[in-house]
Amino acid sequence: MQKKLEDLSGYSKVFYCNSGTEAVEAAIKLAFWKTKRQGLISFYNSFHGRTLGSLSLTCSKARQKEHFPVLHTAHSHYAYCYRCPFKLEYPSCGIECAKELENLIFRRELSPTDTAAVFVEPVQGEGGYIVPPPEFHKEVRRICTDNDVLLVADEVQAGCFRTGPFLAMENFGVKAEISCFAKALGGGLPLGAILADRELMDWPQGVHSNTFGGNLLASAASFASLEFLEKENIEHRVKELGSQMKQRLRELQENFPCIGDVRGLGLMVGVEIVKPDKSIDPIRRDRILREAFKEGILLLPCGDSVIRFSPPLVITDEELDSGIEKFQKAMKKSRILS
Repeated sequence: MQKKLEDLSGYSKVFYCNSGTEAVEAAIKLAFWKTKRQGLISFYNSFHGRTLGSLSLTCSKARQKEHFPVLHTAHSHYAYCYRCPFKLEYPSCGIECAKELENLIFRRELSPTDTAAVFVEPVQGEGGYIVPPPEFHKEVRRICTDNDVLLVADEVQAGCFRTGPFLAMENFGVKAEISCFAKALGGGLPLGAILADRELMDWPQGVHSNTFGGNLLASAASFASLEFLEKENIEHRVKELGSQMKQRLRELQENFPCIGDVRGLGLMVGVEIVKPDKSIDPIRRDRILREAFKEGILLLPCGDSVIRFSPPLVITDEELDSGIEKFQKAMKKSRILS
């Protein structure tokens, strides 16, 4: 199993745990141990988990942190181009959101000499299936390198071929020092992992550990799942199906003005539901979700007003077409009910 992950990822060492939040906690500890610094940076709209360390990074809903002490963490703006926090337009913006790390965070909130790591999702999940432009992660990578700060990719939702390649960061031509995995990694069983190079993850035995990480059953399920996905050339298949899905949803967008934006990578696709003035419309979003459930498809909310499409990687063309048709029916019903 270890060799399989090393071959798929290009990293040379793996630490196993049981879940995504445990993977993020392990990455935090590794970053602290390696750099001897205690500051962290993550992004607005991010979700990294609910245990205290990962919760410190999470910045999607304020109520998630109520009454809990958190680690020293600063937050910066993610590249949410549809609702740019700087009111700029891509590409003339010059990726101002990424440059905020140097222009504001490092100057006013958290010195790079006190910063252990920047944690970032390749594609934001809970925050709204937000896909940044290619330059965003490249610029964050440059800033981390120039300031001797570790970059940690939280691949828990986007990794394991969900966006096409095994590492979602491959879509952007960027490699983080540490990558966190879970969810799909276990093939249906609880399994998480952090991946890094041996020179970084050289901490002494006993500095970090857990009881059931990398247990035989979960590891066997993960290995079988990854073997199958490789054999099926799932990376190509996911990219192909993702393009089909976005095309179909954009065709629906022409007839349903409430669809403000269609975005995604591979089979990680989001539809932002808006009012006529393009402001968020969570009430209608939730109505569409209920009608879709009645039609027989299970869709989930994310962000302020987004519907996420995250079908099985082995979905067939026929099943995909059927799901889009059912979604169209749900959209029509929600329009009648509004």
